[in-house]
Amino acid sequence: MEIKLEYKRRETSQVQVGNIFIGSDYPIRVQTMANTSTNDIDGSVDQARRCIEAGAELLRFTTQGLREVESLKEIHAQVLTAVPLVADVHFQADVADAAAQVVEAVRINPGNYIDPARKFRHIDYTDEEYRAELGRLEERFVRLLDICKAHGTAIRLGVNHGSLSDRIMSRYGDTPEGMVESVMEFLRVAVRHAFGNIVISIKASNTRVMVETVRLLVKQMHHEHMAFPLHLGVTEAGEGEDGRIKSAVGIGALLADGIGDTIRVSLSEAPENEIPVARQLVDYFADEESVRYDGSVTAEVLDNIGGYAEVRYTSYEEDWETFCLQAAAECGRLLWEYKTQELTMVNPHFSETKLNFLSKDILQAARVRIYKTEYISCPGCGRTLFDLQKTIAEVKEAVSRQPSAVSQGLKIAVMGCIVNGPGEMADADYGYVGAGRGKVSLYRGKECVLKNIPQEEAVEQLLALIESDRESSTK
Repeated sequence: MEIKLEYKRRETSQVQVGNIFIGSDYPIRVQTMANTSTNDIDGSVDQARRCIEAGAELLRFTTQGLREVESLKEIHAQVLTAVPLVADVHFQADVADAAAQVVEAVRINPGNYIDPARKFRHIDYTDEEYRAELGRLEERFVRLLDICKAHGTAIRLGVNHGSLSDRIMSRYGDTPEGMVESVMEFLRVAVRHAFGNIVISIKASNTRVMVETVRLLVKQMHHEHMAFPLHLGVTEAGEGEDGRIKSAVGIGALLADGIGDTIRVSLSEAPENEIPVARQLVDYFADEESVRYDGSVTAEVLDNIGGYAEVRYTSYEEDWETFCLQAAAECGRLLWEYKTQELTMVNPHFSETKLNFLSKDILQAARVRIYKTEYISCPGCGRTLFDLQKTIAEVKEAVSRQPSAVSQGLKIAVMGCIVNGPGEMADADYGYVGAGRGKVSLYRGKECVLKNIPQEEAVEQLLALIESDRESSTK
């Protein structure tokens, strides 16, 4: 059967962030995050200007402490008239209070706002003890809400799959339900205290988890009569064509649902490179004719034996990157909706070989089938203490030298710091995580197996770990 998509935005409340508004009455906003040190004021301003020239409508900066708040104040003074700035705060609620008096929005992570850094401990809370923790959360969060009310500052509640608190994990597990509850605890406090200037993001590097969780959040908010706008993104999507396809699969599936009011395509590249990719996705779904398939695009679901289906996607788009993004965005939704195992790309402008590789890449991005090594890598930020792009290239080159039997189907994560690193290891077989300046820790899943080793030794140590595990498994 031929698929026709009727696109309609989910209705949301309105949020003001500086001189722009976010919500269903406004265009979907495109944003990115600087990867400079926030204390490098000149470098940060230069990068901000490049992002603004590329079309960024919001720009986020890592804000680790009060020194970064002061630096952000100066950056803000130099780019104030261009775009709103967002302070990205982890672990230190007092820093969020200070930043809320300097910039237009503050991002806090429910996983570490009042809870300590995640230790992967299971804690058996009684119902009374859990309520006491929620009372502590409310008392602290209200202080930030009052500051934001006084200064007209917006809040982004940003939950990541890799940084759920031990408290949430102990009660709900590493599940979409736990991720949703992590957000809802804060939203209920905000509603009780009449604060509505909130945007929500709830992300994962696994596109299936990301899509399922956002859909579940939308249902839960509707059940509790909330309609906050949503920021979309696939966290740690990687780089190059793989990163773009993975982002399009996850973000596209939700945009096709009418969900999403601002997006970021998180690539392990210069942040200004993210903007054109995000803009293409936004513009594609904003163009009602294109998503209704005006004759240039056809998507078909072919029924077959066993309750599974094959998707055939036909397009006459001549630009390869545009074609990849549109195909990934459309097919991501269909692959999950129809339990698809096979995907066929049809486009007369490209070779059958190239189209077959694209089909496999989309299937892998949607976690339907795994054909090759998958790299989960963060985009980098001011917390990253090594050259992330160079390191990713070194890891990829080193792994490519291994026999295919060693590396095929592995998920390897390269993470700049500990904020999401250890948590995202849960979705990777191995992880390379920045532990400090010139130091790296290596993970097997969530387990840290080599800690604080010199960076110059880390890639070879990672290969040795993979090879050792392979030999053990074949004995």
